[in-house]
Amino acid sequence: MPLDHASLRVLGALMEKEMTTPDAYPLTVNSLIAASNQRSSRDPVMDMTEDEVRTALHVLQDLELVAAARDTGRASRYEHRIRTVLNLRRDETAVICLLLLRGPQTPGELRSRSDRMHQFDELASVQATLDRLAARETPLTGALPRAPGSREVRWTHLLGDPSAHPAQSTPHEPELGSLEDRVRILEERLAALEARLGAKAED
Repeated sequence: MPLDHASLRVLGALMEKEMTTPDAYPLTVNSLIAASNQRSSRDPVMDMTEDEVRTALHVLQDLELVAAARDTGRASRYEHRIRTVLNLRRDETAVICLLLLRGPQTPGELRSRSDRMHQFDELASVQATLDRLAARETPLTGALPRAPGSREVRWTHLLGDPSAHPAQSTPHEPELGSLEDRVRILEERLAALEARLGAKAED
């Protein structure tokens, strides 16, 4: 999907509000600006203008991912259609929404942040949802390479151009903790270096 960062943020904001504040949904342009620029539960925090939000809406409408709601009074309101277009279940919608709004996350982070959208009974349920989305004919999620020293794999969505997601393109550097952690990090980096040198030697 040719979705830039602004379009992905607007889509994610619509998905979130539909699940968390249904009484205020569909959203007006002003409400959507506020939701897109929200300071909490967003990574990165953005400062989108009205023109940018309207342009994103046009892009999403052309792809039939968003539509103008009917019978909403004088102010135009908008609703997402991604659940219908991509045939998403509630748990899948929640996971995609969180990845759109907050960038790559571990299954544990997704579970702790999804309460208002969908209740995952256990971590395995989150992993199953991620795996199911990744196994589609056109994958919607993917696991990122494990960062050196990291014990958990972070997952990202596969909507749009990955280069358009500044929060998703660069893995977080691991924090150096105990001596044991530091030694493990060094061992992993040494093993990766030796593997590269071995591959060059074979060539």
